[in-house]
Parts: sequence; structure tokens; C-alpha cells
Amino acid sequence: MLKKSLIVMSISAAFFAQAQDISILRNSIDVYSNTTMFGSSKFNAMAGSNGALGGDASSLLTNPAGLGVAISGDVSATLSISNNKNRSSLAGSSIDYNINKVDIGNVGGVAAFQLMTESGWKFVNVGVNFSNQSIENYVETPGNSNIVIKKDLVDSNNNPVVGNLTYLGHAYNRYGTKSKMNIGVGANYENYLYFGAGLNFHYADVEQWDTAAFGLDLDNSVSNYNKQYTPYTEKSNGFSASFGVIGKVSKELRLGATIETPTWWRMDRVYTEYALDNQGYMGSGAYSETVNFRSPMKATVSGAYVPSKNLSFNVDYTLGITKPKYKEEIDADKELNNFFTDNYKNLSEVRVGAEYRIKSFRLRGGYSYASSPFDSGTVSAYSNAGVAGNTSYNNWTLGERNTFGAGLGYDFGAFYIDASYQNVSSKYNNPFLYGKVIPGSSYYSTGYSSSDFDVANESYAVSEVKNTFNNFFITLGWKF
Repeated sequence: MLKKSLIVMSISAAFFAQAQDISILRNSIDVYSNTTMFGSSKFNAMAGSNGALGGDASSLLTNPAGLGVAISGDVSATLSISNNKNRSSLAGSSIDYNINKVDIGNVGGVAAFQLMTESGWKFVNVGVNFSNQSIENYVETPGNSNIVIKKDLVDSNNNPVVGNLTYLGHAYNRYGTKSKMNIGVGANYENYLYFGAGLNFHYADVEQWDTAAFGLDLDNSVSNYNKQYTPYTEKSNGFSASFGVIGKVSKELRLGATIETPTWWRMDRVYTEYALDNQGYMGSGAYSETVNFRSPMKATVSGAYVPSKNLSFNVDYTLGITKPKYKEEIDADKELNNFFTDNYKNLSEVRVGAEYRIKSFRLRGGYSYASSPFDSGTVSAYSNAGVAGNTSYNNWTLGERNTFGAGLGYDFGAFYIDASYQNVSSKYNNPFLYGKVIPGSSYYSTGYSSSDFDVANESYAVSEVKNTFNNFFITLGWKF
């Protein structure tokens, strides 16, 4: 970590992770830890619950053994229309912001090969699935004039003065996409045991800003300050594998199990560093580093009840069985890993879905609940009155996630069309403003920097954020 490719300043940047812990922690889970991806409209309508049902390429997102359930070829493409709304509230004020995106969210296909042999193997099927979605996120938080940070400065005559900086607003801005390519094979044995394996190729492209506005009472000026080491960009690639099985306990009951290995990520990052030169002027430089990260391993158990050809139910339970981990190259990596060891709660998610068929019509619905990834903790934070003190928070940077899905479809025979809707919501505490003076330096901090000077502050401002996604999907498919 922090291997510079361009050295333009004399001050070390070895505190990057320490200064960026909030966004690094958020992205470690939100972007890089096998979060839910878009599937077909059917998959999305059932909130991703299909681990013991299978039948199409979206099975590769939960249980590759679902490929073995297919008895015909299938190709589909899904259009996604997404609205992401954030409401950030602080000291009785709120700011809303909406992001709308239209994209190809999923493309998948299964080729079914019936084995004309006397053995028990009925089908060997090959599937490919590609999921793509935006990770753009913008959280703007209102100001609070009660939060005042004192700063030692000098006037035009080089005399020491103390300036009061009033907090006027904050913005966290992230652009980018993440995608996952799955390639797998599934097999059918005697129409009651199904096996599958998949290779998963991950990609993420992240561009991120963190900016705060302050007003200085000495000259009544207002300036925007960038968080140290921002903006930064990351281009990341990862690899994982998954293995699954589905078994028919009876004609109506199926049970499934899946293991997905950790995703081994390589992140190539370019970031900006701010520092004062020997003449006291603030400057900036660009640096690069390569980071290696391992996301948690996951295990999923599933159950499906299919009382007739017209009705099916499915339940999935996913549990993370390892913790996130960075390859330790400097002390900052160790600090991140220590945080995960002490504060990370293993992923837990329950998904429930159902489908009902009325001749050629399909009605679907689903619900998913995912737990908060972090334990509650206590930090020094400002109250609404601007007083810093130790405060406890339950949903630190990311919160519990609830997903409701609904959809319908029509099967024309060789062709089909499906549509679905998802509402995904979460609430969390959004910390910012923290930055501390680097030990041994009286002028360099990991806080926020303007063109004139930097601001160090060892307390957080914490807003409450409600995040809501309203997603619409349309799938066109062909069975052959």
C-alpha cells in the first residue's frame, strides 16, 4: 500500500488509510464484498431468492447447481431503470438528492445438452451471466453554524491569530460501476440431484470526492476544502469461485447449499495529497498505489417447496464465514484489519421469494433482509449544539438493508417478457470532518485542505442518512 509512482512532495503519505478509513471501510463492504447484483426480472422480483429453484443463468448469482435444473436453452437481456435517493439530516435540516440511471443490468444464457446415455446423468448445461450496475452515490449534508473549529493562523504582518471556521456543509460523491461475469456448468443426475460450479470475474471502477465548506470569520470568506487524499480513483479486478448442490427430498421439497470463495481483489488507486511546502504554501501531488484485498467467503443454504407446476416458494439464508482482510504491507493495513477483526459482523441475509403461474401469466414477489455489517461503536462527535463528546452509533457508515420485490411476466412459448420492481432501503450514520495532525508535524494533517491551509479536527460530524433505491426491470428472453 502507498507505493508512490510520482513523488512531488517531501512529506510521506503513509497515513492514507488512516485518513480515509470511513470511505475505505464503506467501499470495502459496499463495493468489494460480494454485494447483491442485478439478475433477470424474475430473479429481481423474487429478491434474489432462487437458491433451490434455479433454471436460468441468474442461478450463477446464488447457486450454480441451478444451471442443472434447466431442460432447454435460454437467452435473456434485462434493462434496468434505477432511482437512488439520499436524504441526509443534521441539526434539524435535511438535503435530498436523486440519481437516475438507465442501463443494461443483466445478460445471461444457458445452453442445455441432453445426454443420450444409459447412465444416470440426464443433462450437462453451460451458463454465462453478466451483471452490471452503477455504484454512483451522492450524499450532501447541510451545515451547522454551531460547529466551530479553531485554527492557528498568521495575519498579513505574520502575526499569530486564531481564526474560527464555521462548518457550512459537506458532500460525499462517488461515481462508477461494478460488474460480475459468471461462467458455470451444471449437471442433472436422475432428475433429483443437481451439481454446479462457477468462476466469477469481478470489476469495479470508482471515482470519489469528499468535500467540506467552511466560513472563516477573519475575512468572512467561504471556501471548499478537500479531504486529504481525495479525489481518488480506483480500477479493480477480482476473482472468486462458487460450488453448489440441489437435491430433491421429495417431489415437492428441494434443498440446496452453496459455497462462494472469497473474492481476491487487486485495486490500482491514484489519489491526491496536500501539503505545505518550505515557504508555507499549500500544494498538491498525485500518487499511485496497488492494494490487495480479500472479501469474505460466503455460505448459502436454501429450501424450495413446489406443490404444483403453478406454484413455487424459495428461501435462502446466506452467512459470511470469514472477515474482510487487506494484505498487510504497512501499519495502515494492519489498522484496517484490526478494525474488521474487532468491529465487523459477518454478513447475514435472508431472502424469500414466490412465483404463481396462471396459464401463461407469471406473478412473483420477494423480500430480503441483510444485517448491518458493523457493530455499534462510540466516537467523539459533535452534538447539534456544536459540543464534542463521546457518542454511540448503531448503524455506522452502512445499515440494515430491506428489499421488497414484485413482478409479472408472460410466456409466449419460445419467447417471454418479464417486468419487475424493487424497493431497497437502508438507514445509517454518516460520519465526516475527522482529521488529525500527523505526529511530529505542526502543520500537516489528515483533515481537509484548501488552497491556503488545512483543517485538523479530531471529532466527527455525523448525519443521519436514509437511502432508497427504486429499481425497475424489463427482461426479454428466448427459449430454445
